[in-house]
Amino acid sequence: MDEKRKSKIIVGAILCLGLICAGFFPGYYYYKTYKTNNSVVVKGLAEMDVKADLAIWKIKFTVAGNDLSASQKKIQSQLNEVVNFLTTAGFNGNEILVDSLSVIDKLADRYGTEQAPTYRYILTQKLTIKSKNVELVEKSVSETSKLVAKGILFDGNEYSNPVSYLFTGLNDIKPKMLEEATKNAKQSANEFAKASGSSVGKIRKASQGVFSILSQDDDGYEKQSINKKVRVVSTIEYWLD
Repeated sequence: MDEKRKSKIIVGAILCLGLICAGFFPGYYYYKTYKTNNSVVVKGLAEMDVKADLAIWKIKFTVAGNDLSASQKKIQSQLNEVVNFLTTAGFNGNEILVDSLSVIDKLADRYGTEQAPTYRYILTQKLTIKSKNVELVEKSVSETSKLVAKGILFDGNEYSNPVSYLFTGLNDIKPKMLEEATKNAKQSANEFAKASGSSVGKIRKASQGVFSILSQDDDGYEKQSINKKVRVVSTIEYWLD
């Protein structure tokens, strides 16, 4: 065989091998891509009814007058009435936080107005009650009319919703709720797989989602509700076999 013919055969063999490889590798990567995309994304919902375990109650009342000393004595007397009301109701001293007294001199704060204020001094006293006895807070709030009857004027402008009911045990229920959400997601994946003639494999990736705390009444006022609902939606992607 001459050298020229031999070279043609070698070149032809190389071309054939190249064509075979060109056909194999695209087919291989198509197969791998198909398997990679052979999955299903599902969502699993879990909900749990809970009860608030901490109440924060903010109280603010004011006294107005032209005699500073007399006004101070009056608001101190009212503070004693409020604290007595709270302790008689069943709150202990550690649950009652008394802020410092605030005094505004309207005569020194007229901003150039010529009209003299009706009352020169405005004295404001604030208290914060933090208690795990949410039922006691709810009951006491409904009885503050007794203090109003004694001439104590509560400021409702700043504290239109004076009580916030909070649930602080979220970390304790997270594992159980995530387990329930995953179980529900797996059930959805199984239903999809059954309809498509597949079977559910291992988890490809998962996102636990965000925990949200809502009012059980779905009225949008979660912090004003003692009875709450915790919800989480997990997103999970499963392989399909």
